[in-house]
Amino acid sequence: MSSENIKISVIIPTYNRSKLLNRSIRSVLNQTYQPNEIIVVDNGSTDDTREMVSKNFRNICYIYHDKKGVSSARNAGIRISKSNWISFLDSDDEWMKDKLFLQKEYILKNPDVDFLHTNEIWFKNGKHLNQKKIHKKYGGYIFKNCLKLCCISPSSTIIKKKLFDKIGYFDESFEVCEDYEFWLRVSSKIKIHFLEDKLTIKHGGHDGQLSKKYWGMDRFRIMAIEKNILNNWFNEEQKNYAIDDLISKIKIILIGAKNRNNQKLFSEYHNKLLKWKS
Repeated sequence: MSSENIKISVIIPTYNRSKLLNRSIRSVLNQTYQPNEIIVVDNGSTDDTREMVSKNFRNICYIYHDKKGVSSARNAGIRISKSNWISFLDSDDEWMKDKLFLQKEYILKNPDVDFLHTNEIWFKNGKHLNQKKIHKKYGGYIFKNCLKLCCISPSSTIIKKKLFDKIGYFDESFEVCEDYEFWLRVSSKIKIHFLEDKLTIKHGGHDGQLSKKYWGMDRFRIMAIEKNILNNWFNEEQKNYAIDDLISKIKIILIGAKNRNNQKLFSEYHNKLLKWKS
């Protein structure tokens, strides 16, 4: 395999993040190994996103995708992409200049790769944030790690486009944790490759962050695990691990529901607990 065989489409979903998007796009244009195309999928922005892109980045493919969610935006980008590799970048994140180059070099040395992610640098409200041990990134057969929490960032990945034919696309019914659900499907089927280099810069703490809008993210992780158990996506060993983790997450939601005096939620998840413990 040669570099000419590695063609990369960068897909950036965005919503009302004009200034942040500008920074993200520039981090792609500053790459030492340039992608074949950059696709911005605008999920219904009401700010000056369209004008900013057309004024500053004329060679970028811009799609207006009216408020259909981040999963739908990513899927739309995948479908129109012309390359054999897909690299996602969330519009509030950015890349170190050698991110694509080092991923390309890794793929050349490891032709069996379908999925490769990198280590990350985190900032919250502009301040560097040290990652906790629980957020440590891994490579290999990491299905059990992926059950615990979302341990892969979309912005750190490069994925062989053909993998979407095998695994499927992002589930558009998930408002949040759509990446968690997708990583479960991927990690249950293939080896995840990992670069220790910190090549992805994650920015958090801003108002547009989806995870800030929802209480109890484990509710969505529970939905993801239940969906894939019921769809018989996991093998028997994976299913047993998934049920154990599912029960743990349900117990956490029950504690939260009790503390919030939310009897309806408590009853719903108590019934789930009885179902999965039986």
